[in-house]
Amino acid sequence: MSSKREDFKSDVYTILLLQLVACLGILLEIPVVRQVIGFIYFTFIPGFVITRLLKLELSKLEVVLFSAGLSIAFLMLIGLLLNELGPLLGLTQPLSLIPLMIVLNISMFVCEALVYLRKGSLRLSNDKLNKKFLSLLPISVLPIMSIIGAIQVGVNGDNVILLCTMIAISLLFIIGVTLQKHLPSTFYPISVLMIAIALLYHSTFISDHIIVFGSDICGEYFTFKITENNAQWISENPYLGGSWKSFGRLNSMLSITVLPTIYSSLLNIDPVWMFKMLFPLIFALVPLGLYQVWQTHFGSRGALISAFLFMSLSTFYTEMLGLNRQMIGELFFVLLLLVIANKKVRNINRMLCFMIFSFALVTSHYALAVIFLFLISFTFIFLLILKRPSRNITVTMVVLFFVIMFLWYIYTSKSTIFNAFLEIGDNIYQQLGDFFNPQTREETVLKGLGLEAPPTIWNMISRMFAYLTEALITIGFIGLILKRTKIKLESESFILTSLSMAFLAALILVPGLANTLNMTRFYHILLFFLAPLCLLGAETIISFTLKTRIKVWVSALIILVLVPYFLFQTNFVYEVVKVDSWSISLSKYRMDPIRLRGMFGYFDSYRVNGAQWISRNIDVEDVQIYSDYYGREELRSYGLVYLGFIEGISNVTTVTSNGIIYLSSLNVIDGKVVGSRIWNSSELRFLNDMNKVYSNGGSEICKNTP
Repeated sequence: MSSKREDFKSDVYTILLLQLVACLGILLEIPVVRQVIGFIYFTFIPGFVITRLLKLELSKLEVVLFSAGLSIAFLMLIGLLLNELGPLLGLTQPLSLIPLMIVLNISMFVCEALVYLRKGSLRLSNDKLNKKFLSLLPISVLPIMSIIGAIQVGVNGDNVILLCTMIAISLLFIIGVTLQKHLPSTFYPISVLMIAIALLYHSTFISDHIIVFGSDICGEYFTFKITENNAQWISENPYLGGSWKSFGRLNSMLSITVLPTIYSSLLNIDPVWMFKMLFPLIFALVPLGLYQVWQTHFGSRGALISAFLFMSLSTFYTEMLGLNRQMIGELFFVLLLLVIANKKVRNINRMLCFMIFSFALVTSHYALAVIFLFLISFTFIFLLILKRPSRNITVTMVVLFFVIMFLWYIYTSKSTIFNAFLEIGDNIYQQLGDFFNPQTREETVLKGLGLEAPPTIWNMISRMFAYLTEALITIGFIGLILKRTKIKLESESFILTSLSMAFLAALILVPGLANTLNMTRFYHILLFFLAPLCLLGAETIISFTLKTRIKVWVSALIILVLVPYFLFQTNFVYEVVKVDSWSISLSKYRMDPIRLRGMFGYFDSYRVNGAQWISRNIDVEDVQIYSDYYGREELRSYGLVYLGFIEGISNVTTVTSNGIIYLSSLNVIDGKVVGSRIWNSSELRFLNDMNKVYSNGGSEICKNTP
C-alpha cells in the first residue's frame, strides 16, 4: 500500500512539474518550450486527469484518445465560461493570456486535488509499453520524410522525397497485412497514427501560407481572427448584409472561435501555422480512434485495413485540411462512438462523457451533429422495433443530444444554423420532382454513378480501383446481411452500418441532399462505418471461391485493390506518368494556374502581402472593394475583409467613386480573371482609367479616384 502511495505521489509530482514547465515557458516566453510543452500539456494532461478523476476503465489507446478529447472539450468549456462570466467581473478581454492562465491552472489544481482525495491513479507510463514503443521508433521516419519532402517541394519543386514517402506508406501497409504474427500489437495503432500524420503534413507543409483546398478555411480564419483580435467571442452576428448567414454559421462554432483563440493566447504561435500544423495533428487522432472502434470486431489487422482505406480517400488529406471545425468535430464524433461501444465504463461516467463530447461536437460542426443525431435516433428506434433494448444507446442519450443541439443552434448567431437546416430541407423537398433526372445530381455523384466519361486511360484505371473498393463494401454488406461472414456485429453496430449504407444510397438518389455537406465529405464520414465492410467483402469473395489458405488470399486481394487505390488517390501514379494531376504536393510545378491559384487556393507571398496592405491602409467599411472570385479568399483571410464588402469584377464592371480593385497574382502574372466566366486581364479596359496605389510585382491595388 505504501509503495502504491509513493508511486501516486511520484506521478502527481510529474504532472505538476510538467504544468510548471508549461507555465514558465508561457509566462517567460521561452521559444519552443512554450509551443511544444504548452501544446502537449494543454492538449492531453487536463483530459488525462479527468479520466483518472472519473476512474474510467479504458485501454491504453483509449486513455490517449479520451485524454485528448476531454482536454480539448475542457479548453472549449473553460473558454466559454470565462468568455461569458469574465465581463461580469470587469474583464474586457476574457480570452487573453492572464485570465486564461489563472482559470486553467486553478481548474487543474482542483481536478488534481480531487483525484488525490478519491485515491485515483495518475500513472503516466508503463515500462513494458515504453520498450515496445521504442522498438517501433523507425516508423516515425514517415512524418519526418513527409515534412522534409513537402518543404523541399515548396522551396525548389523537387518531389522525389514525397514520392518515396508514398511508396514507404504502401510498404508499411503491406507489412502490416501480411506479417501479423511477427509484429507487436503496438505496431498497428502506431502505424495508423504515423501514416495519418505523414499524409496530412505532406499537404500542409508545402507552403508557409493558407491553402484553401476548395474548402472554407478562409471564412474560418476570418471568424477566428475577429475573436482573437477582441480576445472575446461575441455570439451575436455583427453583420447583417451580404453573406451574414455564412458568417453566423461559422461564428457559432467554438472549434474555430474560442478553441484556436485559447491556443493562440497560450502558445503565441503564428495562427496560420496553428491551423496548418496543430489542428492536423489533432485530426490525426481520428483514424487512430476509428482503429480502436474497429479493432473490437475486426482485430488489429482488420482495423489497419479499414483505417488505410479511410485515409487513402483524398478527402482526408485535401478538403479536410480546409475544414478545421470538421477536423475537431470528427474527433468528438469518434469519441462518442467509443463511449457507445465501451461496456466497461459505469453508466454514470458513460453519460457524463457522452454529455461532454455531445456538447463539444454540437459546438464544433453543425452538419456532423445532425448526422450523429440521425444515426443514434434511428438506431434507437430500430432497436425498439426489433425488441432489442440496448444499454449503449438509450432514450436519455438521444434526448440529451437533441436538447444540447437545439438550444445551442437556436440561441447563437441569431439562429442562423437552425434556419439553415430549414432552408436545406425546403431545398431538398423542392428538388424531389427531379428524382429521375441525373443532371440534378452533383458532378461527384455523377462520377459515382459512372455517368461521366474519364478523361484519360489512367483516370479510367483509377476509377476502376475506386469502384472495386465500393464493390467490396457492397459485397461485404450483403455477406453481413446473409450471415456469410465470420464476423458477427452487435445489434447497434449492424444498424449503424445499415443506416450508413442507406444514407449513401440517399445521397446518390435524392436530388439536392449531397449539397448540404458535399458528396466527397459525406462519403468520407460514412467510411467511419463502411470501411470495415471492404475487408468483409474480400473475405466473402475468397471464401466462396477458395477453401484453403483463405487468409493469405484475402490479404493478397486487399493489397491488390487498396495499394493501387491509395497510389491513384494520392496522385502518385499521375505524377509518375506525367498526366493531369490534382495533387499540389506532387505536381504543383506543372499545374494549371487557375487550378493551382484558383480552385485549390494556393497563396503566394504576392497575394498575402497585397491583402495585408489593404487591411492596414484601407477602411473597408467606407469604400467598395472589388476582386475576382478567387481573390476574395486572401482578402477574407489575410486582409480581414468581410465577404459582404467585396464585389465581383468582370469586363463590364462599373467601379464606384473611390472604389478599390484588388488584383491577385492570378490576374497580374497569369493574366486571368475569374467571375461568371474566365476573362483575360487585358479585357478589363476600365483598369486603364484607374490609379495604381500599390504593386508588389505580383498583386496590384487600383483606386477609382474622382
